[in-house]
Amino acid sequence: MEFKVVSSTKDVPCDVLIINKFEDKQTSNPLVNRFAPESFTGKRGEMFVIHTQKEYPATYILALGLGKEQDMDNNVVRENVAKAVKKCIELKAKTVAIDFETDYTYGVSAVIGASIANYHFDKYKTKKEPRISEVYLSGVVPESIEVAKVFADSMKLARNLSNEPAAFATPTKLAEIAQGIEGIHTEVFDEAKIKELGMGAYLAVAQGSVQPPKFIHMKYTVDNPKRRIAIIGKGLCFDSGGLDIKPPSSMLTMRDDMSGAACILAVMKALNKLKPNVEVHGIIAACENMPSGSSYKPGDILTAKNGKTIEVDNTDAEGRLTLADALCYACELGVDEVIDIATLTGACMVALGTVASGIMGNDDEFVDNLIKIGSYSGEKYWKLPMWQEYRDNMNSDIADMKNTGTRNGGASAAGMFLKEFVTDNVKWAHIDIAGTAFLDKPQKEFSKGATGAGVRTLLNYINL
Repeated sequence: MEFKVVSSTKDVPCDVLIINKFEDKQTSNPLVNRFAPESFTGKRGEMFVIHTQKEYPATYILALGLGKEQDMDNNVVRENVAKAVKKCIELKAKTVAIDFETDYTYGVSAVIGASIANYHFDKYKTKKEPRISEVYLSGVVPESIEVAKVFADSMKLARNLSNEPAAFATPTKLAEIAQGIEGIHTEVFDEAKIKELGMGAYLAVAQGSVQPPKFIHMKYTVDNPKRRIAIIGKGLCFDSGGLDIKPPSSMLTMRDDMSGAACILAVMKALNKLKPNVEVHGIIAACENMPSGSSYKPGDILTAKNGKTIEVDNTDAEGRLTLADALCYACELGVDEVIDIATLTGACMVALGTVASGIMGNDDEFVDNLIKIGSYSGEKYWKLPMWQEYRDNMNSDIADMKNTGTRNGGASAAGMFLKEFVTDNVKWAHIDIAGTAFLDKPQKEFSKGATGAGVRTLLNYINL
């Protein structure tokens, strides 16, 4: 999809001209005002389509309801532009112009919304899905559109990687992608180096697969950065559950268990274009969790990078083991803040569904700020408690802790487990995207499949 900024979209020859209608107000288009039914009041998401009969350069005009003018925000624009673009695709449109009678500081949201709606993962289909090829915008600053395109392209990369089958998105492939990112210094550690670094928890998870683990450390830096941040993505390229194997239905979408890693790769790729005055370390402990004769076993005792010992209570609680060593590594980099993002617990999905991601951390102000930025970005986060009782449920008779507790409060228990591997002098937040990273049916602006969860929030946070 190509975005073009023009002085006016009213006179652009195109398949569909999208205009807005605020609730109980006339539109800017006489044709719509004359022929739209009384039932079309301009409530959010309402649409009215009319063929122009060559009275306008556009073949169709699509009037899009945006609700009350005073309630307008970037989320309203993004979600409803996405809905309009999907309708344009149904009309077999290739070129679309957007003419909103409103403050076009919302141009960024319009670009992101259009891009989300135009996305299809059809790489392996012989018949490709229809798409919009060009979108014309007016009244916007071209530079802001360039920023919006970076966000949109980043989401597309993350969605593509999470949608890819595990045979493609291996740990080695993720490492290759990381090494190919311009303007980023990348180190990839092999199994021998990982062992030398003392990452016993991570290595245990990886040892059952023929795919070798790859520990990826990407670094973006500038002179005199105002902050130093580490962002960590869970990189389970496929999760069978290990010896505590998942039922077949639960494995069908486990290619998405590296959605956190996909988010980190997408964010790191965007930094060289956005050029924030921040030092950012992108970290991925990539591996597979597979059952074999060499798999780690329930009852094993693992030693993490910081020396803490872990009794394996369940091999399907593997993501937190890989993140434990990644968190230890990140805290040794001299950063001010660490954010990890992971498809970590089914418990979080049960609690919050596909609507919101869970978030928790060791600094309330830091976590609350991320929640606020997430809301602005169009990503909902809900703060989960971190109480000692959740940690007590993971006490072990033979090690410092178990890797799981009881069935209850699983998302918070996982957070308390991860906290054991974060040093006190570093602000830390954990984001559980188990429910939001991958959809089994369309939701709002998103189609079925990967969503690129976390990309917008992290980019907006880093780019402050």
